[in-house]
Amino acid sequence: MQSDSYQTNATLDLLGKRALVTGASRGIGKAIALELASRGASVAINFLKSEERAVEVATEISNFGRNVMLVRADVSSKDDVTAMVDTVAEKWGGLDIVVSNAAAGGFRDLNDLTPVNFEAVLRSNSAPVVWLAQAAWPHLAKGIDHGKLVAVSSHGSNWAVPHYGAIGASKAALEALVRHLALELGDHGINFNCVLPGIIATEAIASMPGSEGLIEAATERMMVGQRRLCEQDVSSVVAFLSGPGSDLIQGQTIVVDGGVSIRV
Repeated sequence: MQSDSYQTNATLDLLGKRALVTGASRGIGKAIALELASRGASVAINFLKSEERAVEVATEISNFGRNVMLVRADVSSKDDVTAMVDTVAEKWGGLDIVVSNAAAGGFRDLNDLTPVNFEAVLRSNSAPVVWLAQAAWPHLAKGIDHGKLVAVSSHGSNWAVPHYGAIGASKAALEALVRHLALELGDHGINFNCVLPGIIATEAIASMPGSEGLIEAATERMMVGQRRLCEQDVSSVVAFLSGPGSDLIQGQTIVVDGGVSIRV
């Protein structure tokens, strides 16, 4: 499991970069924000309701000696996203990295899904990457190095998971949108990629019916010895995709699950 105190990274491959991470007050988003900061980046922490926890993350980043700012925004709102990106870019003179991590949606069977439920899940989980790309791409394209946009998906995009149909569909749409953003905007010097984490015992997963059984089953199917998957395993891959070593990785979904998804 991830330690409560984050260890700084000796590799400062993101030194001087300016990053925005959505949904960064807890879970995987928090780990991503801390990882980017530990590698030298200034980090804007987006949150909607969890201001107190966002402040705690900002304090940790400040302790690294990095620039940090808090930006409240509802990523399902195009206007909110545009204002957020403009605020960050104006304060820091630009933007180099965007991580689309924030997600929402209740766990329910498709037979119980209503149009309101479905539209809300798509607005929260799929549409934000488009609004972020529209607002951020002019800034991402201006840098000397490649700009980076990384989205966080989930196994529901290609697995059938109980009570997860609408969220899974929204994540499949997210991955498709990232591929098409790469097609449309990649030639402007921007990389668009996804990271697909395995099942991790985050607060969001813990609220899912039957989550303990899913986590246990996934852990048993991993092929990495005694290692257990945690948030920092995912954040390290996001950080790699945010750095110069990923300039030739474009429109891909990188799976971080210890090999669970390749097993029969």
